[in-house]
Amino acid sequence: MTLRRTSRYAVMVCPMAFFAAFAASIVAQTNADDATAKAVKGTSPDASKTPTPMPSLLTDRAWERTGFQEFSEYDPRFDMRTDFVMAYGVGPTMPGKLKRWVDAGYVPQVMTGVAWGGYQDYLDGKIDGRKHWDEAQVDAAGKPVMHGPTVPYMVPTIAFSKYLEAEIQGLIDAGAVAIHLEEPEFWAFSGFGEAFQREWQIHYNEPWQRPDLSCDAQYRASKLKYYLYRRALDRLCSAMKEYALVKHHRPVRFYVATHSLLSYTQISMVSPESSLIDTPGVDGYIAQVWTGTARVPNVYQGRHAERTFESAFLEYGIMQELVRGTDRRMWFLHDPVEDDPKHDWNDYQSNYVCTLVASLFQPSVYRYEVAPWPSRVMNGKYPQGSPDAKGISDDYATTLAVVINQLRDLDQKDVAWEKGTDGVGVFLADSAMFQRAEPAFTAGVVATTDDPTRATREEVQRLSGFFGMAMPLVKRGVPVRPVQLDNVIRTPGYLDPYKVLLLSYEFMKPLQPTMHQALAEWVAGGGTLIYVGADTDPFHQVREWWNQASSPYTAPSEHLFERLGLGRSPTEGEHRVGKGLVIVERKHPAWFSRSEEGSKRVLQLVKRGVEAAGGEFVQRNSMQLRRGPYVIAATLDDSLGDSLGNEPLRIPGRMVDLLDPNLPVRDDFVLPPGKQAWLLDLDRVTAPAPSVLAAAGRIETWSPAANGIVYQITSPEGVGAVARILLPSAPKTVSVDGKSCTTYAWHEPSKTVLIRHPGHPKAVEVRIGW
Repeated sequence: MTLRRTSRYAVMVCPMAFFAAFAASIVAQTNADDATAKAVKGTSPDASKTPTPMPSLLTDRAWERTGFQEFSEYDPRFDMRTDFVMAYGVGPTMPGKLKRWVDAGYVPQVMTGVAWGGYQDYLDGKIDGRKHWDEAQVDAAGKPVMHGPTVPYMVPTIAFSKYLEAEIQGLIDAGAVAIHLEEPEFWAFSGFGEAFQREWQIHYNEPWQRPDLSCDAQYRASKLKYYLYRRALDRLCSAMKEYALVKHHRPVRFYVATHSLLSYTQISMVSPESSLIDTPGVDGYIAQVWTGTARVPNVYQGRHAERTFESAFLEYGIMQELVRGTDRRMWFLHDPVEDDPKHDWNDYQSNYVCTLVASLFQPSVYRYEVAPWPSRVMNGKYPQGSPDAKGISDDYATTLAVVINQLRDLDQKDVAWEKGTDGVGVFLADSAMFQRAEPAFTAGVVATTDDPTRATREEVQRLSGFFGMAMPLVKRGVPVRPVQLDNVIRTPGYLDPYKVLLLSYEFMKPLQPTMHQALAEWVAGGGTLIYVGADTDPFHQVREWWNQASSPYTAPSEHLFERLGLGRSPTEGEHRVGKGLVIVERKHPAWFSRSEEGSKRVLQLVKRGVEAAGGEFVQRNSMQLRRGPYVIAATLDDSLGDSLGNEPLRIPGRMVDLLDPNLPVRDDFVLPPGKQAWLLDLDRVTAPAPSVLAAAGRIETWSPAANGIVYQITSPEGVGAVARILLPSAPKTVSVDGKSCTTYAWHEPSKTVLIRHPGHPKAVEVRIGW
């Protein structure tokens, strides 16, 4: 996640020998599953030798379930008690930074920008004697595109890749066991600089064309940008893995921290996204989804507005799909504040909850980056510059501590949607990023919304084609998934979980014709494909595979329909294909975003598709997912004004509210419209007493004692440690660090005790007797 400030880092020069023993101790868990990681020594207590509290809140740091990125030196105030830290940047101070974090118990990792950074020595020619400012990304006016006053976004040339290799070598020498390369980004409106012109000539073997000259030139420019950053990451990660093995005799892992495909498409950036799955040196991703990306407005029923929860749900969804069916790791980012410092704490907290809960609705991901820059969360005062600026409240800090601790328990196998229609997807392809700069916003558009087959300029800019299909389903409680079109030919059985898929080529294109064979086989096996589009997008005419053959197609949909056995131009309506169904809707998908009528039409089409595939179409103004003992829930406001209305969601049972700093036990939880919840269902907790159910801090040890239990807990400095613990009977004694504690409360109906005491990164010992 980009911190909007100028980097100040120089080249790292000195390795530190003290890391050798630590690095050797974690080699065994590199690229290993959690079972292997349990054997790693020196990162946290051995869970196999300690009675494990339930939920599973005693975990080995080597599992790397949670982490954060931080540019500052260690400070107990923002010691978030996660598994690993990503110390940010490069430079001679990095070894010392890492050592301090290791001393605090963290697995040492590093993050640095791959498209920008404090790379002034390289730009100014101090590295190789040649200035490299010609490698900056340049816009149509001939101006460098800047990330900061002296930090341009870079074209990833071979020379720049070599320079980054030297930087990364220093990080490996300093003991980092994993490197996170942040935000490989190429602005769609750039592509006018000298370095990019050279890359165009090398790649296409033809003179450079201005990207804004035609749709074809823009599409080809974006494809080149997409290729260049994939090339850079492939080269960098492979070379540095070899370096680590040769010099240090240990492996090192590489991850890419990237916005979602949906976010990059919205903000007009190009990044390698799914193509990195084909790059052996990349071990996984961090999904950089947070308030700043999710609050980008979109259109639903003609209203342009922020919809943070719904957008985050779709963003995390496409990132979950990015690694589904692979062995790559994925961490989901959360941010308790955001890059814009002008909001107040109420805004930050409500939007944080929106994004947090949206991420929990993606059940195949259970690793999390809990915060970028926790120093600005724990030490910042907001709204910045206001006389009313305040630091984080005690309650919000405690809630964050609970969440960060509980996130390590999300690897749950028992997953089920409550009263929802699963198996519905909307396709999104990497090529959507290739249509996000001029002339994309002027060619082929119409001035008004009267034409159902074409989009207006604003609708193209707002990506209303995608949101027109997806948002009505989210708003009706359908857990629709953005589906990575590019992956249908990468992963066998990738489409098996889906009953109904919506597809349009009016804002993206298929990069390979073999995608259509996979779709045809899925439909013939019983799926329902809903194709939306009148093929009016001018990007259908770009030089691509569908119009370059001896018998060209005017649009890629013609090739798809032919593979489905429907001829090149089937009529609007329903068509049987094998055991499945194809529904053709000859409208631009942006039409669905214009009105209530459009939203209802999406629901009608999907309802027909679900029923044709043998399912039941359920509409409601809420979503509810169970992950083991956890209930994740959200109610949707802004829904269609019919019999469903905007009723609150009622969840029966005894629940611990994990988003309340008091961890209360609530009976029959009620969730109002527009709100989200993360609950622990006490009726589904199977562990016998005593067990820790939730805690604002990290449970470090858990051991039986005579007629009692003793545990150690750590938390950020100054954050109140709160724990709700299941006991066989009411406690008779509670002590904290050997002193009697009176700040506890017994709840007889749930047989749980709530204990409060000051928190500290150094272990606090709690004893309970009954």
